[in-house]
Amino acid sequence: YGDHRDLPSFPTRRSSDLALAACGSSQSTGTTADPAGAVPASAPVYAGADVRPTGTEKTNALAAGRSITHQANPYVRLLAALQVPGSPPLDFARDVSPWLGPHAGIFVSSLSSAGALVPLLEQGLLGTASATGAFPFGAGRAQGAIVLDTSDLSKATSFVQAQAKQAGAHAASYRGVAYQATAGGIAFGVVHRFVVIGSESGLHSVVDTTLGGAALAQAPGYAKLLAQAPSGALAHIYSNPAAGGEAAAGAKPSGLLELLAGTRQANISLVAGASSLDLYADTIATASTGTPGGLLSASAEGAKALGALPGDSWLALGLAHLGQSFGQDIAGLHELASLGTSLGGSPAAGASTSVLSLKSLLEGLLSPLGVLAANTAQARHDFTSWMGSGAVYAAGSSLLELKGAVVIESKSPALSRAAVGKLAAQLHRAGAPLVPASIPGTEASVGVKINGLPLVLNIASGRDSSGHTKFVLGLGEASVTDALNPSSTLASAPARHTAAAALGEGIEPSIIFEVPTLLSLLEGVGLTEDPSLSSIVPYLRAITSVAGGGHALGGEVERFKLAVGLHPAG
Repeated sequence: YGDHRDLPSFPTRRSSDLALAACGSSQSTGTTADPAGAVPASAPVYAGADVRPTGTEKTNALAAGRSITHQANPYVRLLAALQVPGSPPLDFARDVSPWLGPHAGIFVSSLSSAGALVPLLEQGLLGTASATGAFPFGAGRAQGAIVLDTSDLSKATSFVQAQAKQAGAHAASYRGVAYQATAGGIAFGVVHRFVVIGSESGLHSVVDTTLGGAALAQAPGYAKLLAQAPSGALAHIYSNPAAGGEAAAGAKPSGLLELLAGTRQANISLVAGASSLDLYADTIATASTGTPGGLLSASAEGAKALGALPGDSWLALGLAHLGQSFGQDIAGLHELASLGTSLGGSPAAGASTSVLSLKSLLEGLLSPLGVLAANTAQARHDFTSWMGSGAVYAAGSSLLELKGAVVIESKSPALSRAAVGKLAAQLHRAGAPLVPASIPGTEASVGVKINGLPLVLNIASGRDSSGHTKFVLGLGEASVTDALNPSSTLASAPARHTAAAALGEGIEPSIIFEVPTLLSLLEGVGLTEDPSLSSIVPYLRAITSVAGGGHALGGEVERFKLAVGLHPAG
């Protein structure tokens, strides 16, 4: 059963590659074969993992996972990746450990299929089951496959045969390689000692690759990014929006990938520490890739914009090149908000007694930004044409003290001043009442009562203490005043120095986020009990802080790093 010919000389995986199974036993040495050597080079999305880490990597992975999930074995639920429809629950020690090698991979054949991996992550990491199950592949689902390194070929083959039988699969073959497939389009096989479970077309593409087709491991962009990847990475996700001609067809990365890397070729690595999780988003930057996109841009302009924000900010985000990337940034924020509420679950009728709801709050915050980012010629002239760098901040630990604003540098004072009235007019036409405003230090200002927001949103244009014109969307007049002329700035605040130390590598932070302050604020208004948020609050409580920033690595590779501080596991 399967193809038992000798394994070709795939490259050995360095210590980085989604933990698809529990950290497990370290007794099996495995073949040290990289699944990326059996994955087609045309795959636009590939995730790889060290599923049997050893030593410090294993210790740190367990410590970080236990801190976040409060589970003794935080990764075992990722076995759902191998549980096909009709299969009973798997036991790692009994069913998988006897044959699993050190490396695992999963790929999809199109960017549009990448979203099918989200239910897998939801069930594996948060324990929330999807109505259709976590297994992502098959007819009407994603096309691609899971590819697992093996340490015992005989036991691996027995496992695959048992899974295929339970799923009601029938015998099939492709290019001389035997496999089994279900009527629902799920294929099971052993291809050159790799266990392959996925769609039939996904398994076929693995066969084609092992019989001489172009492999992802040798693709120039993948090889360049993997050479720069951080050591000790537990998992990584590679994205190439241009693979398979999808860029020409107008295909885009899935929400989170676009948020992290824009439309560039990227490799995102996860490194676990004893009390931290670090995320490295490395992208290839060439003349053809244009202006860096994504909220997590490595540009120094973001760090500079953050430094000008009020010094007491507990949330600060610096954004670069908004004139070119604002629409993409807002789309990323929408995706992030959508993911957060979907992970929390759907609210039940009457389940929350809070005056506010997370959904209405997010919609209220994003609605004016959506108007600014509209993809029309008029909106581009009225709004994004004058935008330089920008920033977002929040300060205050209670609703009465809350201050927050979006601050955008203007390259045309006349246009940004006119934009105050134009944005207010569009929001008013959508049903938002206008409130007169006269804010000291501004050249134009107006208030808007937006449904879902607890405070009046003030839209203003004014000059800061250095004489630079800025466009501000602030929650209350005090937010606008502080955004233009803060009593102190983050440039010299301890929070910025702490963030820089957490990031290392000489990175200047463009993100600072103190999670406990946010949770305290949410508790004060009852939002931690909101059904769309309550199930992920325990995970947020595990986080102390988030810092982010980027720099160039050389060789056309740029890096954005997120450092997530964790409370020790209880």
